[in-house]
Amino acid sequence: MKLLIAVDKSRFSHIERFSSELKKKGIECLVIDDLDIYDNSKFDKRILRWTKTPKKFSKIIDDFSPDLVFTERVSHFSSLIIKRNIPLVIFLRGDYWKELKSERDVKNNFNNIRIENFVKQNIAEKCFKKSTLILPICKYLEKIVNERYPEKTTSVLYQGIKDSEWFYEKGMKLKHPCVGLIQDANIWEKTKELSLLPNILDGLPNVNFYWAGDGKYSSRILQLLEGYENFHWLGNLAYPEEVRQFLSEIDIYGLLTGIDMSPHTLLEAGLMKKPVLATNVGGVSESCINNKTCFLIEKNDPQGWIDKISVLLEDKEKMTRMGEEGFEYINENFLWSKIAGSFIEILESKKI
Repeated sequence: MKLLIAVDKSRFSHIERFSSELKKKGIECLVIDDLDIYDNSKFDKRILRWTKTPKKFSKIIDDFSPDLVFTERVSHFSSLIIKRNIPLVIFLRGDYWKELKSERDVKNNFNNIRIENFVKQNIAEKCFKKSTLILPICKYLEKIVNERYPEKTTSVLYQGIKDSEWFYEKGMKLKHPCVGLIQDANIWEKTKELSLLPNILDGLPNVNFYWAGDGKYSSRILQLLEGYENFHWLGNLAYPEEVRQFLSEIDIYGLLTGIDMSPHTLLEAGLMKKPVLATNVGGVSESCINNKTCFLIEKNDPQGWIDKISVLLEDKEKMTRMGEEGFEYINENFLWSKIAGSFIEILESKKI
């Protein structure tokens, strides 16, 4: 089988590991940037580019001649695959419809934005409806997909991780005790849960909190945290080196999120043997085991965060045990070799 994998360029480091495991199992793979299909003309930088088939796209397809296309985005590229009658598999990593509504609520309604969003939504709906297979990243998301498209073939495919990248590495000095947060701020529905931080910081004045991440909504959170001496913003860290150094140094990993499906940072923290605290939303509970490899805290509950952080910091043995349990759980369930095997099993079971 020849599998074309088309994703955002920022995802190459993850997807190429998936591709590598598939190649070991006899599947020929090509990974490309799904946006790198246009020429450099002014025409190809306007909305009108979505009305034609780019020459670059046709060359990629003709040269590689894929039997199947795997993508993470419902985009113009995906619609072109459908037009060519090539089976399309959508690896759905988030609640597209909730994120769309959230973004619509916070964006200005300029005419050009409305037109562009309308075109994008039409393309997305066509892709969802005419795709061969939708692979939601967790069971929580699969229920949402099944409610919207009850006739579609779906199966859960979890996020994977490469274990060899996650090991103890010196290089970052932090104030202890500390809680480390790694998350971007590009989706408001996710980011707004960080607005609980002032209450948590007030409740734990002797604990340092470090946020590694940035995005278009980071200023909304940072303005709430001015003047807190136990809060430290690091911005984006180089991946994976600085992220690995950060996880090596922190005492506890925290994921304060309003919505998430299968967060890669939970897998990373698990392989680094860190105790994990996370908001109990979406599919987060499918990436860890409450009270064993993590503590799950309900949404909008700053006191829950204060209590659980205090429990761990007062019981070093429990911290160590939770970290070890998390390490074993991630190794058993989320390495790319297992995810690649699951993907092949899904294709075989669905006769694709």
